[in-house]
Amino acid sequence: MPSQRSILIWLGLGLVIGLPIFVAAQSPLLEWRAPIYIAAGFAGIISMALMLIQPLLAGGYLPGLPPRTGRRVHAVTGAALVCAVLLHVGGLWITSPPDVIDALAFRAPAAFSYLGVIAMWAVIGAACLAALRRKVSPKRWRLGHSICVTVAVLTGVGHAWLIDGTMGFMTKAVICALAVAATVKVLSDLRVWRLLPNARKHR
Repeated sequence: MPSQRSILIWLGLGLVIGLPIFVAAQSPLLEWRAPIYIAAGFAGIISMALMLIQPLLAGGYLPGLPPRTGRRVHAVTGAALVCAVLLHVGGLWITSPPDVIDALAFRAPAAFSYLGVIAMWAVIGAACLAALRRKVSPKRWRLGHSICVTVAVLTGVGHAWLIDGTMGFMTKAVICALAVAATVKVLSDLRVWRLLPNARKHR
């Protein structure tokens, strides 16, 4: 039977993920948006939620999940994150191709556009490394994967934070802060910095 602490952790995670989606669903801005644009926007919110879940799974911080199960869920959630990002970008492409082209070419005037593009490629990079895990040495794989994940979270958070859209201020602030905190926590616990060449030289 799950302990009270485990129940509180899962309930807290559910609230942190669910509230931004609920608040966004109540936004008056949705009245003037096309269905595809709305779906793309919610895919972006889900992407941010998955960026919070991923480090929690990688670090084994979620109670009730054995390490093996946690790794499998982490892989499935990673694939879901890639799909959510592609749906986000694809939906925006359908509604406004010129804006997406400018963003991909880093010609967009808004900072959140190129931050979003960097986050997208970092997510795809992390997924590609995950698929090639058995073909890369463990140290190089962990370092490369960690770098991609760190870039994805930081630029993804910056992208979300700079957009004045349907997400509520407080719920967006909380989920962004927790995503960064969870990523920093797991990188610290795994001591990823020891994989850096300079770090090995100074041991």
